[in-house]
Amino acid sequence: MTPQGNESARIVHRKSLGARIAARWQLYLLLLLPLLWLIVFAYVPMGGLVLAFKKYNAGLGIWKSPWVGLDNFRKFFTSYRFPQILRNTLTLSLYSLCTFPIPIIFALLLNSMRAERYKKVIQTVTYVPYFISTVVMVGIIYQLLDYRNGMYGALYTLFTGATAPNILADGKMFKHIYVWSGVWQSTGYNSIIYIAALAGADQELHDAAMIDGANRFQRLLYIDFPSILPTASIMLILRVGSIMSVGYEKTLLMQNDLNLAYSEIISTYTYKVGLASGITDFSLSTAIGMFNSVINFILLIIANFGSKKMSGEGIF
Repeated sequence: MTPQGNESARIVHRKSLGARIAARWQLYLLLLLPLLWLIVFAYVPMGGLVLAFKKYNAGLGIWKSPWVGLDNFRKFFTSYRFPQILRNTLTLSLYSLCTFPIPIIFALLLNSMRAERYKKVIQTVTYVPYFISTVVMVGIIYQLLDYRNGMYGALYTLFTGATAPNILADGKMFKHIYVWSGVWQSTGYNSIIYIAALAGADQELHDAAMIDGANRFQRLLYIDFPSILPTASIMLILRVGSIMSVGYEKTLLMQNDLNLAYSEIISTYTYKVGLASGITDFSLSTAIGMFNSVINFILLIIANFGSKKMSGEGIF
């Protein structure tokens, strides 16, 4: 094609693109606010990552503060608390990841129920805990598991006649309380996407399987489960990609002096170093957060590569 022809094709393409946008301007208008939010709150703050390589001075500002290179990272990696914090973060993250199949199993079992009335009741009851705020959720945990006045303490005393041990102050019990309270709170909500995927399963496959004599478990195993496998692969990749990002709000609220050695994680340590300590160190907290994000990004790439190799499904 001649240069003039190429230019004409580009003009036609630009006009057709403009015409398509004009024809659907309402949709692009709806996308404008989320796009602005993404730019302002996700991309613009990335400029602040330069703090990780500087010794921040409020009087000089971000850009004029002295450059220290990797000193902040060395300070974190050589800290006596680094092994403990990394171990606690990985323990909570991997423990939580082990509960990943629970919403899938719940969705498969719920989809197998024939009584629609009970099915809707169970859906509603299991969705509700997700909308409880973190502060209220931790308050419920403390009320239930209080070793003197809580349900746990009352039942323990009723059956044994002795005072219950204080499991909220037992560091070794922290991970179990954190993870399984999260399972109770989020299983119903996390199963929504799998229930939606099961609704899209081909009913003709079920009809054909029933004609061939397949029972309900066989149809669940060979029809329902494969239908949600691509969705489960994507969700697993996203979970692995955020494996280091344990929610700090719940962890921080559940911390006390007696379980701190088991409950201090990267996100709570970053918060304390940057905002809650007597002498705030914004540069160090930025370096810690950057380290956390880089590890998550690497894990996301590895998980996506492995998923594409094994199942052909990936997010990119």
